[in-house]
Amino acid sequence: MEAKKLFRGFWTLFKGYWSSEEKWKARGLLAFVIALNFAMVYLLVKLNEWYNTFYNALQNYEADKFWYLVGEFSAIAFTYIVIAVYAIYLRQMLQIKWRTWMTQNYLSAWMSGQTYYKLQDAADNPDQRISEDISQFVNLSLGLLIGFLKQLTTLAAFGVVLWELSGSFTLNLGGMEIIIYGYMFWFSFIYSGVGTFLAHKVGRKLIGLNFDQQKYEADFRFNMMRVRENSESIAFYRGEAAEMEGFNLKFSAVIKNYWQLMRKTKHLNFYVNGYSQLAIIVPLIMAAPRYFSKEIQLGGLMQISSAFGRVQDALSYFVDSYDTIASLAAVINRLAGFTEHMEEARNVQNKITTAQAPELKISALSVSLPTGRELLKKLSLELQNSKALLVTGASGCGKSTLLRTLAGIWAYASGEIGLPSGARVMFLPQKPYLPLGTLRRALIYPLAEEAAPPDDKLKQTLRLVDLPALSDKLDAAEDWSRILSLGEQQRLAFARVLLSAPDYVFLDEATSALDEPRELEMYQLLREQLPKVTVVSVGHRSTLFKLHDTELNLDGAGNYILREIG
Repeated sequence: MEAKKLFRGFWTLFKGYWSSEEKWKARGLLAFVIALNFAMVYLLVKLNEWYNTFYNALQNYEADKFWYLVGEFSAIAFTYIVIAVYAIYLRQMLQIKWRTWMTQNYLSAWMSGQTYYKLQDAADNPDQRISEDISQFVNLSLGLLIGFLKQLTTLAAFGVVLWELSGSFTLNLGGMEIIIYGYMFWFSFIYSGVGTFLAHKVGRKLIGLNFDQQKYEADFRFNMMRVRENSESIAFYRGEAAEMEGFNLKFSAVIKNYWQLMRKTKHLNFYVNGYSQLAIIVPLIMAAPRYFSKEIQLGGLMQISSAFGRVQDALSYFVDSYDTIASLAAVINRLAGFTEHMEEARNVQNKITTAQAPELKISALSVSLPTGRELLKKLSLELQNSKALLVTGASGCGKSTLLRTLAGIWAYASGEIGLPSGARVMFLPQKPYLPLGTLRRALIYPLAEEAAPPDDKLKQTLRLVDLPALSDKLDAAEDWSRILSLGEQQRLAFARVLLSAPDYVFLDEATSALDEPRELEMYQLLREQLPKVTVVSVGHRSTLFKLHDTELNLDGAGNYILREIG
């Protein structure tokens, strides 16, 4: 059952690219790579025939044939090298194209419909799934697929050679003679079959260990990334010891699992190497009686040894590749799980209906937590255009969750929200997001830089929000979330509002880091520059009351009070 689930997961991941809009180019390139590998097998067969001729010439002291055969070997080897190099090069080209397609599709799925937001607690390390696991899936899948087809061709070609070279073996059982034709081929078949079964027995636990190893490694990296993102807060708290404890806890999980991985890999390597070394001497032992009885010459012995080795390698493909297959299985489990979580997140939709209305109109809006606890029951209100609503209440009563619901990113809600047709809406969180790159990009986010207003307007807006020192740094590429204080970041967010000129702006404690005079200044600036904007604010300060027309007070138990401020 587990194998069936694994194959189903592999096929789901595999089929996308090969049935996509790029399928014909991809299939053509894959066919060419496979053809090159088939050509390599053909050259190996020719080289096997060369062994017979060359070693017979050595045994018979035929010096006149020596240099001719060396030249023939050189020609075969040179051709093989050229084909082998281009087979790898074109396979890597196919890997790049496949990985690009998969990465773009996963990024689109992750970013569409706020899946990245809904997935916060459902999947571990989505960045690793997209950046590392897709790369590993493509590389391992393509390597195993082409390797399998090459070894299948090798088996067909050298199986015939080994069958013809083996002759027959007579087995006496109770006075009855049994003649086994191509006995070395059958022995190789049985030897490899038993070897594959035992390799699975020895190494099957590697799949789970590889899966866990990637998870623990990613958790450890994420812990360090969190410290980097919150370095100032940690420094203020003098939290180095606590963070070291966290590092050690995560890293100990990495090392503990790695030790188990090492032990299982050691057992598998003992088995695989012993299996491979035994396969070198076995054909010589089995063919030695025919050689010493002068049925075959030295060249025939060497050709048998070479052919047996090729057949055994082909039949032992899964033994030699077991570690790779285990890694691929772990990658498939991770990617399949990530894909499933994204599909689940996309299917989680709230029961909010949207409608056209001349102004912001909320009807029978109910909001709850994932646990089922109701934060708001049947809220209905109408907010006239150009007016301001202040949402108040104790911490944890659902003020920010109400804004998430209005933004359409909260799944546990029902009701109806009406807005004018074509209304432009903007939401400001308490901590603004500043993307990496130039200050211009941070200032106009989420617009692209090509859509940026003229520099004069950007500089004028920075001066309006009292950030004149930044007006000459529009092209400076820095980590602005570290350089600017939270108060400066919140003023930069107000500059975004002025540049975007929305019809509705929702502020989730967007002035919490500003002093009261500066807060008043920012709200007055909105009114002066955007006199028609409708404002909905979440806040705690009493000073906010004089900046709004209506108060919506929540008690966190589903009840609310709506009153005019005057």
